[in-house]
Amino acid sequence: MRNKENIAMLGAGSWGTALAIVLADNGHEVCLWTKNESRVEEINEKHTNLQYLPEIQLPETIRASSSIETALRGTDIVVLAVPTKAIREVLQLIKSVRKEPFTAVHVSKGIEPDTLMRISEMIREELPEELCKDIVVLSGPSHAEEVSLRHPTTVTVSSDNIDAAEKVQDIFMNQHFRVYTNPDVIGVEIGGALKNIIALGAGISDGLGYGDNAKAALITRGLAEIARLGTKMGADPLTFSGLTGIGDLIVTCTSVHSRNWRAGNMLGKGQKLQDVLDNMGMVVEGVRTTRAARQLSLKYGVEMPLTEALYQVLFEGKDPKTAVDELMARMKTNEMESLVDIIDRNQEN
Repeated sequence: MRNKENIAMLGAGSWGTALAIVLADNGHEVCLWTKNESRVEEINEKHTNLQYLPEIQLPETIRASSSIETALRGTDIVVLAVPTKAIREVLQLIKSVRKEPFTAVHVSKGIEPDTLMRISEMIREELPEELCKDIVVLSGPSHAEEVSLRHPTTVTVSSDNIDAAEKVQDIFMNQHFRVYTNPDVIGVEIGGALKNIIALGAGISDGLGYGDNAKAALITRGLAEIARLGTKMGADPLTFSGLTGIGDLIVTCTSVHSRNWRAGNMLGKGQKLQDVLDNMGMVVEGVRTTRAARQLSLKYGVEMPLTEALYQVLFEGKDPKTAVDELMARMKTNEMESLVDIIDRNQEN
């Protein structure tokens, strides 16, 4: 028997709603917060969220509120399911109304440009330690559309406090939603964020009609880039062979559910970036993360040719086909050089 928890889910998009379903299935009391009054009414009266999860009937135990004070009342667990660009605004709202300590669980995947902070670092900067007891990251290969249908899904939770990670593991885990723990917070966050960049590239490749060979190359070389940067930042290289590395890359780079793949696909077919973003209706985290990842590559002196090519396509107007052709024409190198560098650095440490 699991303990029944009162949980605030901040963000009623597809992912926040899907995770609310998981928690409700597990017998927890979930309040889904959104500023959108009409969505609150729809969730409470019709038990649907048609904009984000059409044809999904929500458990009637899920309640929604546009008042963050109401959503937070009586909770020990607060789940942040808003886009990276909205994280600080929501944290400031929490700080303005919440006085009792709680555990923050963030389920978003991104890096803040300019500050180059991971989301857990943003939380720690905005919330005093006496208010936010622990920070737990939940990440992994998980489309909201499939989670809401209760299809088998595996994810990872990570925290500096293993007890907090295991508590969140227990809260979310059920027969459809398997949760592992991983102590490598940096690796879990970097893998989850940077895979969106590679998914944009995979979508562009498919939009150009380049097929499976090119996409396989993008995924594997993209993983090498992520591991190079993540390890330089202090991550465990083994993390990138797991769910938040290769697992997340596979699902995000190959599925039509992936908004980053879809955005890249439209770019590859010749659409302009702003038109793509206007038509998506949901945040495409990979665009913002590409800017941040390029800044990180320069800061740490890590070569990231795929990220650089995506940056030039997104922000400097480079033709996608030209960018791909230039990547293929790069100076020859040894495929294992990156792996050897990572192993050497770990041995030195």
